This record gives sequence, C-alpha cells and structure tokens, in this order.
Amino acid sequence: MGEQEFLRQAEGLKARLYRTALLYLGSEAAAVDAVDEAVYKGFLARKKLRQPEFFATWLTRILMNVCNQELRRRRRETTVEVLPETAVEPFDALPLREAVEHLPPDLRAVIVLRYFTGLTLEETARSLNIPAGTVSTRQRKGLALLRLELEEDDL
Repeated sequence: MGEQEFLRQAEGLKARLYRTALLYLGSEAAAVDAVDEAVYKGFLARKKLRQPEFFATWLTRILMNVCNQELRRRRRETTVEVLPETAVEPFDALPLREAVEHLPPDLRAVIVLRYFTGLTLEETARSLNIPAGTVSTRQRKGLALLRLELEEDDL
C-alpha cells in the first residue's frame, strides 16, 4: 500500500477510530493521542498489510493495541489526584458510559466495536482475532450485563 492511499484511507477512518479510543480510554486527550499513535504505527507497517480490503479492521486492531497499552500504563502509575475533563461530551454524562467501563475487557471490546464503532460481526471477529461465534456470545453476555447494570441504576 502506498503512502497516499494509506493517508486517504486513514483520514476517512479517523472519526470512527476516535470514538473507539474515547470509549476505551475515557479521555478526549488520550483518545486523540491513541489515534495519532495508531495511525503512525499503521503508516510504518503499511507494507505488511496483506489484504488491503481489511484496512479498517487492521487499523482498528492497531488502535486497540495502543489503547490497551495505555490502560496498562495507567494501572502501573499511581494517581495523586484525578482532574475532571474540561470538555464533556453528551455521552460522558450518560450512565451507559459507566456501565460500559465496568464490563470485563473482552466483553467491552466487543460492545464498543459492534455498537459504538459500527463494525459488523465479521469485522469485529477479524479485529479481535477471534471466531465470529465467540463475538456473538460475548456480545450477548455484554448486553445482558449492561442491561443489569442500567436497571440497577434505575432502582
């Protein structure tokens, strides 16, 4: 894949990648940094992409790896004080965001990719490198847990 083709396709995916990173990391600044890092890593590895038709899932997988790396880094560092975000998106105020953050990582990945990023079942399976049946099972479990969590908040 050439430089111009990579840049054209990556530019078209940036909004979707940003939404995914924001849901994973919970911070606008961290999401922007993660997208930039993923696009940069993808650019460096663009010649390794064997099937250009899977560009979107390939770059999404790179982004997820970057997000997971950031989450691991956050767990290692001890925070003294948590500062609130200055710019809050409407989604941030919803109980859904908290409920999604409480899901186990494997279920959260499926829910974020399927419902907030808009990937199909097959694209999600390729992005996570798991069978489509596993995606379906995790999706069902994740939705059930979200439903329970949101119903508890209503009580």
